[in-house]
Amino acid sequence: MDFKEDSSRRYRHAGDLTGEPPTREFSEITIPVPWGHLSGKWYGPQDVQPILGLHGWQDNAGTFDLLVPLLSPDVAFLSIDLPGHGLSSRLPDGCYYNVTDNLYVILIIMKQYKWSKVSIVGHSMSSIIGFVFAAIFPDKVNMVIGLDALKPHQRPPTNTIRTMETRMDEFLKEDERNQSKEEPPSYSYEELIERIFIGTFHSINKDLCKHMLARNIKKSEKYPEKYFFSRDRRLKFYNYMVGSQELCIEMAKRIECPYLFIKARQSSYFEDKKYYDEVLAILQSKSNFEYLEVAGSHHVHMNNPERISSHINDFLKRFGPVSKRSSSKL
Repeated sequence: MDFKEDSSRRYRHAGDLTGEPPTREFSEITIPVPWGHLSGKWYGPQDVQPILGLHGWQDNAGTFDLLVPLLSPDVAFLSIDLPGHGLSSRLPDGCYYNVTDNLYVILIIMKQYKWSKVSIVGHSMSSIIGFVFAAIFPDKVNMVIGLDALKPHQRPPTNTIRTMETRMDEFLKEDERNQSKEEPPSYSYEELIERIFIGTFHSINKDLCKHMLARNIKKSEKYPEKYFFSRDRRLKFYNYMVGSQELCIEMAKRIECPYLFIKARQSSYFEDKKYYDEVLAILQSKSNFEYLEVAGSHHVHMNNPERISSHINDFLKRFGPVSKRSSSKL
């Protein structure tokens, strides 16, 4: 059996493994795409356009399990697994993952549900995706809420070249492993929790790692009491290159929509802060840009969602699509 195509051993939320109820009731959805499907969790009413929730690198739709229950009950929220993550299809063998490909994913979702504009909440990698999408398609965006990562990160040219070389070599190895159809290494549930905890550099509280784990694992066929990571191993070598600082500045100038950016104080800036400050200053010159700093780690929306939920609710009340009827029901 090809482990990549088997869905009988997949889990939708932490409770499928622990027996507890979901943090908020949701409908599991599937969106067809040319290479397979996208999976996601639709929370709230299905006769209004939802907020589109997009997760960080190697995370999945479970990233919003603890924030969504604190949002207004009349807010519809669609949390998506990006390609190769969670329960969504991987890209075909031989295809390379580029962060900007997710702009196309957003357009596919918009076409599926016949949205003329989209409202985005993105964390980390997807906060950057929201920034880029709002700049490239300013007429297609109602609003953006970005969590902790503001813009495409800048690296010294020598580091960038070396990273491209090593990432491509490692990507080819993982691509060959995928094609072998062999089951990846398996672990106990407790070991998987520990690997998630360490893998995020302790950014997610250990007792909350279960929310990120569920959609990323499958039951082992070789070892009945163990599981393996089912996300595409090629994701470890994503191509993050988006462009220069000059390009980031031009993108910031093009953003027109209402925009809320939330920065966690105990998290890194992921680049020399001068690049971050330069783009932030441009955004802060806009009347519809709002900036908030809160105490917390990179995953503050999971560890301490109550620190940001009231600000997000207020922003959604003013700029979200709650009152805009969707032209396509679930």
